[in-house]
Order: sequence, then structure tokens, then C-alpha cells
Amino acid sequence: MTLAARFPVSATLLRRLAFASIVANVAIVGTGGLVRLTASGLGCPTWPRCTDESYVNTPEMGVHGVIEFGNRLLTFAVGAIALAVVVAVLLHRPRRQGLLPLALGVLFGIPAQAVIGGITVLTDLNPWVVGLHFLASMVVIAVAYALWRRIGDPDGPVVPTVPGPLRALARLTVAVSASVLVVGTWVTGSGPHAGDHGAARNGLDPETISQAHADGVFLLLGLSVALIFAFRAVGAARAARAATVLVAVELGQGVIGFVQYFTDLPALLVGAHMVGSCLVLLATLGMLWSTRERRPAVVAEPSRPSPAEV
Repeated sequence: MTLAARFPVSATLLRRLAFASIVANVAIVGTGGLVRLTASGLGCPTWPRCTDESYVNTPEMGVHGVIEFGNRLLTFAVGAIALAVVVAVLLHRPRRQGLLPLALGVLFGIPAQAVIGGITVLTDLNPWVVGLHFLASMVVIAVAYALWRRIGDPDGPVVPTVPGPLRALARLTVAVSASVLVVGTWVTGSGPHAGDHGAARNGLDPETISQAHADGVFLLLGLSVALIFAFRAVGAARAARAATVLVAVELGQGVIGFVQYFTDLPALLVGAHMVGSCLVLLATLGMLWSTRERRPAVVAEPSRPSPAEV
């Protein structure tokens, strides 16, 4: 008896594990924000050890060491969930095409992201590397979301549910959303929350780069609203609902962004804005997925003998 036969994994369990992976990766973005916002970025001053002599934090390092080391430990928990997803994909029967590469992408993306996090420590929280660390998390979340959606889809061909020009507009919206995330890291790198009181800033003018970020947000919001009306015009109700959710998330994120800017960037709102960035990404991907669907795979019927053969 094979291992998959002895330990069967249902599609429901597989999808729940994939969803847990999304949640865990969003959570580690939140705890990473806690590290930066409490100035604990160098709570463990080296990597991969926490000190030159110890892999764990010491009492002398105080609360900053606890926070930084706790975030490092959470990486193992996120990795364990990703590994469980890979194992579940391998044990699931029938074997689903396209799932294993995505599951492995999430699994190997987590240590890669951890290495970038280590480089941020070794470079004394260089703001450009810190931004890359955040964007790497966004990539892992995107792959985890793609895996979750793929598990819920049948294995047949992908069929567009909206006309080609609207799919192009949806892709443009995704690109603008990604650019807003990138510029957002530049805003963060120019602001006061460096992760440590002695960490350098990227040298960009905070007001100028914040305005560029806000301009990108307005463009993203305009495109998203346009998608709602366009999807409704062609009768794509599911896509219109997804675009509506995207606009709602963008508005919530925008309110947090503007309030934090005009209240001198309180740490709690900055942390909420970081988690909100993950939600904007997920809502954007949800909108994109709504513009297509997978049809069930067609099972070929056995050929019938011709009258001459009978």
C-alpha cells in the first residue's frame, strides 16, 4: 500500500492548509512590522546567530531581542505550514497538475525571504534591503494565493470570462498595484521608522515620495472603479463583485495611509498599513482571477466500434 493510500488527503484539507499558508505569511509581515516599529530591527545584531555566541536572544538584549528573535522563530512556523502543504499535495489523490510547483515556490520562498531578512541585519537595516525584504514577502503571498485558487479550480482549460480588452485593463491594474507597493517601500525608507535609532534612511524627500505614492494610489483607485462599471457593462457579475471588494479594500487602506501621514506616522497605524498592503495585494489578485475560469477536464469516452467492425 502506498503512502498516499495510507494517509489520504482530501481536497478540503489541502485547500485549508493552503489558506493557512496565506494567513501565516500575512501574519509574518505584521510581526516584521512590529520589529521595525518598535526599533527592534537590530535586537539580534547579527545573523544567522542572534549574537556571535548564541543562536537565541539573551536576557541582556531586553525586549528588543525578544521581539526580533520571536519574529525569526515565526519563520520556522510559516515554513512548517508550507512544508505541510507540499506533503499534502504529494499525498492527495488523484494527483493535481500544477499544484506541486506552486507549493514548492512557497516553501523555498520562505527561506529565501529569511536570507534577505538576514542581509538587512548584516547591512545595519539598509532601507533598500528592508524594502526588498517586504516585497519578497509579497511575492510569497502571491504564490500562496495562486496555489489556494488553483486547488479550488478544476483541471480543464482556462477560459476568459470577460473580453480581451478588459483582461488587459485588469492586468494593468495589477501592474499599478505592484508599483504602488514598490513606491510604498520607498516612502517607508525615507520616514522615521527605520527599525533602529541609528539606521540610515534612503535619502529621498519624504514629502515628494509620499506624493508620488499618493498619485499611484489615486490611479489604482480610478482603474479599479472603472473595472466595476466595465465588468457590469459586459454582464460579468463575479468580476464586478471582485472589483468592488478591491475598491473597498483600497479605500480602507487609503484612509489609514492618509491618517497616518497627517498624524506623524503613529506606529499602530503604520503597522495596520503594512497588513493592509497584503490585503490590497490579495484583493487585486482576486480581481484578476475573476476574469477567467477553469472548466472541468473532459474525460475522453471510449471509442465505439464502427458497424463494419461489428
